[in-house]
Amino acid sequence: MKSHFIRLLNYDHFANTQMVQLMVEQGATGKPAELMAHLLAAQQIWLKRLQSLPAPLAPLWPDANANELMPVVNANYKALLAYFENLQPADFDRVIAYKNSVGYFETIVSDIITHLINHGTHHRAQIGTLLKLQGATLPPLDYVLYLRNLNETA
Repeated sequence: MKSHFIRLLNYDHFANTQMVQLMVEQGATGKPAELMAHLLAAQQIWLKRLQSLPAPLAPLWPDANANELMPVVNANYKALLAYFENLQPADFDRVIAYKNSVGYFETIVSDIITHLINHGTHHRAQIGTLLKLQGATLPPLDYVLYLRNLNETA
């Protein structure tokens, strides 16, 4: 299970990198940058929850400039990868208790990780739609294409 989630995290990092690079090339501002900043802030919050640490005090919907996002993409990836690499098989079924703006919840680690990856895909799709409407040509971000390219270059 660990290798599966690391593979998904690697894809997530690749897709975030591609999207931020496109945003910078297009000079994207406003909603696309806001969505990517939210995606990255949410990753930080979920990582803290997984670590049973207090959530960062930063806003969930921060103001953003596309030119400032790549260091956050890379820092989040490194921190999440370090967490994933230290997981033991039993950890994936461990229950994490946390509080958000709605209330208190309990979710197992594997479901939190799945949500984290899906959340990124959801917001990248929104960003892609907005950029395409502005005339951008989107890079291919399909997971299966990512895996094929990985196997061709390995």
